[in-house]
Amino acid sequence: VRRHPAMYVGGNDAKGLFHIFKEVCDNAIDEAMAGFCNKVDVCLYADGSISVQDNGRGIPVDINAQTGLPGVELALTKLHAGGKFQAGAYKVSGGLHGVGVSCTNALSEWLTVEVWRDSKHYLIRFERGNTALKLHEIGTAQPGETGTKVRWKADHEIFGDLEYNGEEITDRLRELA
Repeated sequence: VRRHPAMYVGGNDAKGLFHIFKEVCDNAIDEAMAGFCNKVDVCLYADGSISVQDNGRGIPVDINAQTGLPGVELALTKLHAGGKFQAGAYKVSGGLHGVGVSCTNALSEWLTVEVWRDSKHYLIRFERGNTALKLHEIGTAQPGETGTKVRWKADHEIFGDLEYNGEEITDRLRELA
């Protein structure tokens, strides 16, 4: 993915940068369309990073029997490992169907995922697509609190000095709403 970003996200230009945002955003929207969340927050930070947070089910954190990896790590590091490949997971979904969020991870300088699920709050961190900090519990979730927050900074080695276009992101969110 890092060697050939155009193959996965259309290029290392503004279009590709926007595409890696859409992949994370589309996962949150899929949770909403499936009836599992009613709130999606997007935040642009001064350091050039961006986050998408939803109040959906929270990406799975349980260990995958075949790989020995937590579901969140599998989805972020392996192509075609997303939940959209599970039979009946989503009736309608956007994005690259299990490839997208792993591409966002691979094309980011760093990426963190926070998960609120089963009354616990978890965190995992990646750097340039590789696991830098294993999934671990960082606290408890409030009663009934669930969801996922993905925050990342696009890699300057791939995208140069490009920055997210706030107006383009706002337009996309209005379209989806």
